[in-house]
Amino acid sequence: MKHHIVVLGAGYTGATAAGRLARQLHRDDVQITLVNAEPDFVERVRMHQLAVGQDLTPRPLDEMFAGTGVELRIARVAGVDVDRKTVALADGSEELTYDTLVYALGSRWNDHGVPGVAEHAYEIASRPGALKLRERLARMEAGQTVTVVGGGLTGIEAVTEIAEARPELDVALVSTGGLGDWVSPKAQAHLREVFGRLGITVHEHAEIARVEPGTVVTTTGKAIPAATTVWTAGFAVHPIAAATSLETTATGQIVVDDLMASVSHPDVYAIGDAAYAMGNTGKPLRMSCASGIPTACQAADAVVARLTGAKAPHMPLRYFNQCISLGRKHGLIQYVTADDQTVNYSLRGRKAAVYKELICKSAAWGVANPTFGMPTRRRRVVSRRAAKVPA
Repeated sequence: MKHHIVVLGAGYTGATAAGRLARQLHRDDVQITLVNAEPDFVERVRMHQLAVGQDLTPRPLDEMFAGTGVELRIARVAGVDVDRKTVALADGSEELTYDTLVYALGSRWNDHGVPGVAEHAYEIASRPGALKLRERLARMEAGQTVTVVGGGLTGIEAVTEIAEARPELDVALVSTGGLGDWVSPKAQAHLREVFGRLGITVHEHAEIARVEPGTVVTTTGKAIPAATTVWTAGFAVHPIAAATSLETTATGQIVVDDLMASVSHPDVYAIGDAAYAMGNTGKPLRMSCASGIPTACQAADAVVARLTGAKAPHMPLRYFNQCISLGRKHGLIQYVTADDQTVNYSLRGRKAAVYKELICKSAAWGVANPTFGMPTRRRRVVSRRAAKVPA
């Protein structure tokens, strides 16, 4: 019998892991099944572009993985039983059984329990959410207000994209802190310059208590107009892991070791936003594409090493920069230390926009071409018994 590897989720991390596994393991020894709710790979870092009406390059998963030996299952995951080693699918089909599981279900928007968010706000953490916002923005008339709640990377990218694409709208950002208060002084000045040029109103040091039709209300009672509210105030992981016997954090992330293996169930590997993983500096990695792809590579290489009897390599799990698009014409590249602390150097303006675009394109290309660099001889599994023993 072949060793069955099931990968849950085909975002940046899941697709990367599946492709990397297929590239290194012999097809006679392993079966790789990739489960995803949608038939296409979604460039999540471009959802703000999709929301304002831009068309993104279609990337069908069946075309991406054609000829790789990866079996694609289009279905939502309903549950995982890590003790029985089974995955239940929402389409009602027979359970999948696995020998090794790679959990890459990622994250979704987080309403933080704020009243009215689920009923009245839009999100761009998913393609359905971005498309729903796209329809709403297309119906809006000049002078109406779009208020983006959340002053992090997603909020800044969303509000600048909307303001640039729809200059006739009144666009605002609500942030619990100062605008870009985590970046260097020159970078902050650049943000304020771009926001001013785009006519974006900024409500700093404001926390939202509730969202109402046409309004967001702060904890101080201030009502901010919002014909359309876009909620970008953080992410929450998929709840499936927390419902299992896996060791998870209070927020539902799977606790993993330095090889991305679950500390409670070594035959389960968690990657990307779903994993509570430590970087090279001993600090937890943040939810981001910058963290996700390296953890996917680490997990795939660890699985290959375990199955083939080799020593598992260690990927560098550290940060280099934060890439922020400010519409299509401007950008901000804030350089950081290995543990994600801001340094004084940043790249700003048009050059930064080009840099960010190259990063996005290269990440998508790498995921969409999983067979690139595939060796002529794949590695063989040493034995089924060895495949069951964690490294």
